[in-house]
Amino acid sequence: MTWTDDELTTMTPADELGIASLRPDGSMRPYVTIWFVRVGGDLYVRSAYGYDNPWFQRALTAGEGRIRVAALERDVTFEVPASDVAGAVTEAFETKYGRYGKGIVKTVVSAEAVRSTLRLVPRSA
Repeated sequence: MTWTDDELTTMTPADELGIASLRPDGSMRPYVTIWFVRVGGDLYVRSAYGYDNPWFQRALTAGEGRIRVAALERDVTFEVPASDVAGAVTEAFETKYGRYGKGIVKTVVSAEAVRSTLRLVPRSA
């Protein structure tokens, strides 16, 4: 599955999205608000508080969840991206959130943040 042009156009301008992972019993965990970026036709998130951050570990373990952004809510698969996109994702975070200053943006462009990157892949309804 891929994001549609309409979905990307709706979501990309938003600064934040809500992300929730599935519990082992299939119920949805509460949403966590985080930054996200678009690179090409893909969406990426990073854990500003590192690889061991609980929301990130839950998403990594579950592999599935839901995002809520703008007027959209979609079920997604959480994928660890190929390492060759790390530079483009970092650049996208710097461009999109640079207005907040280097001190804040460094939380999503540090080596630890790069290590805690997930690609959000839409699932069929």
